[in-house]
Amino acid sequence: MGLRFSFIILFTLWLSLTDNSIRVHAQVKLDAYPATEKQRVTDEYHGTTVSENFRWLEEGQNPAVQQWSKTQNSYARTILDSLPGVPKLRKQITQILRAKTVGYGSIALRGGKCFAIKREPPRQQSFIVVMDSVNDVADARVIVDPNEIDSSGTTSIDWYKVSANGKWLAVSMSSGGSEIGNLTLYDVETGKAIAGDSIAYVNSGTAGGSLAWFPDSSGFYYTRHFKVAPENPDDQNVYQHVYRHQLGQPVGVDSYELGQGFPQISEIQLVMDDSTGNLLATVQKGDGGEFAHHLRNTAGQWRQFSQFGDGVKQAVFSTRNDLLVVTLTGAPKGKIVRVPIKTLDVQSSRVVIPEGEDTIVTSGVAFWGETTILPMADRLYVVYQLGGPSELRCFDYQGHALPAPSQLKVAAVHGLQAMDKQSVLFGNTSYTQPDAYFQYDARTEKTSKTQIANLSATTMDGARVIRRFTKSVDGTKIPLNIILPPGVTEDGSNACVVYGYGGYGVNLEPRFKPLNRILMDHKVIYVVANIRGGGEYGEQWHLEGNLTNKQNVFDDFSACVKYMTTSGYTTPQRTAILGGSNGGLLMGATLTQHPHLVKAVVALVGIYDMLRVELSPNGAFNVTEFGTVKNRDQFHALHRYSPYHNVKDGVKYPAVLFMTGENDPRVDPMQSRKMTARLQEATAASSPILLRTSANAGHGSGNSLNEQIEQSVDLYGFLFSHLQVD
Repeated sequence: MGLRFSFIILFTLWLSLTDNSIRVHAQVKLDAYPATEKQRVTDEYHGTTVSENFRWLEEGQNPAVQQWSKTQNSYARTILDSLPGVPKLRKQITQILRAKTVGYGSIALRGGKCFAIKREPPRQQSFIVVMDSVNDVADARVIVDPNEIDSSGTTSIDWYKVSANGKWLAVSMSSGGSEIGNLTLYDVETGKAIAGDSIAYVNSGTAGGSLAWFPDSSGFYYTRHFKVAPENPDDQNVYQHVYRHQLGQPVGVDSYELGQGFPQISEIQLVMDDSTGNLLATVQKGDGGEFAHHLRNTAGQWRQFSQFGDGVKQAVFSTRNDLLVVTLTGAPKGKIVRVPIKTLDVQSSRVVIPEGEDTIVTSGVAFWGETTILPMADRLYVVYQLGGPSELRCFDYQGHALPAPSQLKVAAVHGLQAMDKQSVLFGNTSYTQPDAYFQYDARTEKTSKTQIANLSATTMDGARVIRRFTKSVDGTKIPLNIILPPGVTEDGSNACVVYGYGGYGVNLEPRFKPLNRILMDHKVIYVVANIRGGGEYGEQWHLEGNLTNKQNVFDDFSACVKYMTTSGYTTPQRTAILGGSNGGLLMGATLTQHPHLVKAVVALVGIYDMLRVELSPNGAFNVTEFGTVKNRDQFHALHRYSPYHNVKDGVKYPAVLFMTGENDPRVDPMQSRKMTARLQEATAASSPILLRTSANAGHGSGNSLNEQIEQSVDLYGFLFSHLQVD
């Protein structure tokens, strides 16, 4: 599943510090870095010789590498734990994160009930609940609780699917952040697991996983993972096929359905039309945003109706026994066509919603099982992307605009689904308002807030959100979302943290992050940059920032960072940058290309050696986004910006905190190990280069509450110490 989830996973914690007397920027003595052995290795790519000293750090199972990581962790702890104010900071963060707050996600309306994944500290992990309605949360009943299954707090829910009748619950769970999910079935009424229907390896961190129940709830279709090289116990590469399971039957007799001939890097999502029994399989080729679509009828016949790269992005079942399809063919920002199931002819289908000025959201649809187009009997709801924020709109089937739900300003829409024939449910959040679900009734044109709403231990009272634009190197206008603390003015003296991602067509939408309260209380400006590589302005915005165009992403981000200085908000000495996963690559490229642009960098679960990333188990999935060294032009592009290969000896680099997890299935932690070693070797600055490796964590999904607390203490302690924040 590549790196695409990290922009959501990246520490959506609930922090606040109200005691401004904490001082954590006192100088800490920096001892010599731990010694790192050098073993010279040389490769040749298309006539270019490339040498390095730290390839041996790729071998994560090597005892010498494990000892090196342990030593680096110990060294990082001597710095991070010595920052004045950290004990008090940890105490306050712990109090906030363990506060009796509530959060909801993955809402499903099935069988006349409402299901949800609920977060409720001080429990280490979220759990699944069922309630009678969206306005009956007080009587929510727990069905599956990973905290009861695993007292260590390292088992988490990957995803769940409820049968059409609301009687059965299929749940994928994994441990230690591995995302290797095994399926267990539960009886919704009793909450007990059903013996004999457990299935191993339905989910992976590379290809994800999915499941679709039969309309009569007697069984389901699901994804199963197989090793590419089963004879090699060290091979972690997998491929994914679709199987059919009948309740009560042994898993060993499950029948194969789909997947033969698919690329090894296929990622499959399944959706059932309960009214007809037709099954839709959306298949993504790696993580580059190319899709193929297959439809299974009730006779068991599969038909393919779109190809990788043909512009078809999303398909949903309509209420009229056909498909509504979002295609970019002749419409870069997306149009919706009606495709008869009888013919499955996309090209000659009638246009329902033509291309408009704004972009129809398609990013993430195949990954998270959500839809951004919802057909109703007499109208169609569509989510549009507005350069960062998103908005829910409504049309009739002739393409005419109809009244739409009331929504938050500069906000994001998600979780769209039908409640009945005339009302819909949708989630809405902004930078200043916690996520909540709203019901819109088309009969009355009224929007009302439901009881499914996140309760935060903090607020963003007093904060101001402003949208600004700056120009990148090539003149492209780039949006910035600037969250200003109360009382802050453009006097050039403020501390500032700039966050970015820029990849996979992912939209960086507004999200309420209670942890931002800590920044507001300490007068730190927080900025989210909507740079290219994302999908904020459609597929072209994405394509201008992937493959050989990746340098545009780094130019856009550096332009945003510079804007904050030239516009009088801050200075380089009081600016830090933050990013994870693909955003970690962004951090590495920014600090190597512009070492004097910022004072501090926090890079989470990032990739830095772009010439070796494709060799990791998840690497092949990312070739569609980054390219491959096997292609001459792509190699030269990768080599030009690869952070690891562009570290220069004797340069004064900013302070850097690398954070990674030992069990990360998406980005091999060797990436952080190698980058740390190279920077420690090269830097001429006294600012620290630190590596923090979590033993029972992966890419971020499923981290326990305790792990979130400790990571947050280190992140904020590090940033505040270098930004001179009181």
